[in-house]
Formats: sequence, C-alpha cells, structure tokens
Amino acid sequence: MNIVKNVGSADKIARLVIGALLIVLALTGTIGWWGLIGVVPIITALINWCPAYTLLGIKTCSADNKPISLD
Repeated sequence: MNIVKNVGSADKIARLVIGALLIVLALTGTIGWWGLIGVVPIITALINWCPAYTLLGIKTCSADNKPISLD
C-alpha cells in the first residue's frame, strides 16, 4: 500500500498543538475523557498523512512528495 503525504508543515504544527491541548485538558479533567481524541491529530501529524484529507482530495503539503511504501 502506498500513501502520499498530504499534511503540510503549518498543518502539522496546528495538529500537534491542538492534539496536545485536548489531551492536557482531558487529563486535568477540564473537558472530560473525550479529550483523549487529541491522540488522532498527533498521530496524523507524525505520519504526515490524514485519511480524511485523502477522501476529500485535500493536500496541504508541497507537490514534490513521493508515495511512501508500507510493505
């Protein structure tokens, strides 16, 4: 299976910040356990690929990236 990176650097930073904020708020009890969903944007930022972006045809990174082989 080949995936093409579709998360750019600004998008990556936003995902890391929002994910971390949600996790911190969940761990402090401010927003409840559902805040642990912040793990999802962190994972997508770390692998530079968002499945929702693939479905919607969105790409926030440069056009010169190559597919990543997951074999």
